[in-house]
Amino acid sequence: MSEKLDILIFGAHADDAEIGMAGTIAKHVEAGLKVGICDLTQAEMSSNGTVELRKQEAEHASTILGLTLRTNLGLPDRGLYITPDHVAAVTSVIRDYAPRVVFAPYWDDRHPDHVQCSKLVEEAVFNAKLRRMMPDKPPVLVDELYFYFINDWRTPDLIVDVTDYYETKEKSLLCYESQFTPGKDGVATPLTQGYVERVKARDALLGQRKLIPYAEGFAVKTPYKVHLF
Repeated sequence: MSEKLDILIFGAHADDAEIGMAGTIAKHVEAGLKVGICDLTQAEMSSNGTVELRKQEAEHASTILGLTLRTNLGLPDRGLYITPDHVAAVTSVIRDYAPRVVFAPYWDDRHPDHVQCSKLVEEAVFNAKLRRMMPDKPPVLVDELYFYFINDWRTPDLIVDVTDYYETKEKSLLCYESQFTPGKDGVATPLTQGYVERVKARDALLGQRKLIPYAEGFAVKTPYKVHLF
């Protein structure tokens, strides 16, 4: 029987979740919550690195973040679509781990796989609660679905102060040396040209209006509850 999670984050590729919310992950892990990441693809179309190297980098980053689980669905990189099979694969993961909160990439991003991942997760969260769908696994009602930013972002609906966890975020990102470090055998991409520094600048900017040194921003499509005191 699968170990249940408090939080489950989906990304199209290993490093997506770290870019968007590694600080938030580390903060919730330290608070005692069980957090997992599900990467939809093996990033086999990436210009740099290999599938095996990316797997090793993801394992290293997972250890740094203290994840309870990291899994990969092995769906085709640059081949994510809203098909019954792809939706069912994501729905199955939600059913298996029954998270209270799910995160997905923001729905507007320059990378089409991030956009498709966002759509797939939204479909799967809805399907996961339907008791007559996939009756071999118990239905799961996800309490909240949040969207994290990767490449492109808008004014967030909420932010999380990750100042105390920013060093952990940077360490997790630097695990992906094949993606963020120009290599002699690699090619230049937007990721190898100061990308981590730009993520850091973004996170500093997101916290600025609340005088927070570093924050990660999130979007929602439905109202969320807060406790004022």
